[in-house]
Amino acid sequence: MAKGYWVSVYPAISDPETLTAYNQLAGPAVRAGGGRVLARGGGRVVAHEAGITERVVLIEFDSFEQAVAAYESEAYKKALAALPDGFRRDFRIVEGIG
Repeated sequence: MAKGYWVSVYPAISDPETLTAYNQLAGPAVRAGGGRVLARGGGRVVAHEAGITERVVLIEFDSFEQAVAAYESEAYKKALAALPDGFRRDFRIVEGIG
């Protein structure tokens, strides 16, 4: 069974402190859904072409279906509600190869 991945790219974060409430809810929701964080912001990034060096988050799940279910869970919906107004990110759920 192919794994599933959440891929989030944040084009710009003017005030990282505004993400505190989201982060406090999202972390436990992701773990409860079986997700494992593989990469998260702050580290080294080399961007090419139209790439963005701002925060990038990569989370792995045992299956694509598990990744979708975690996103649709009540716990993660509460995290999404905590995102600040006007906040933007490019978020995708993708199926791995295999």
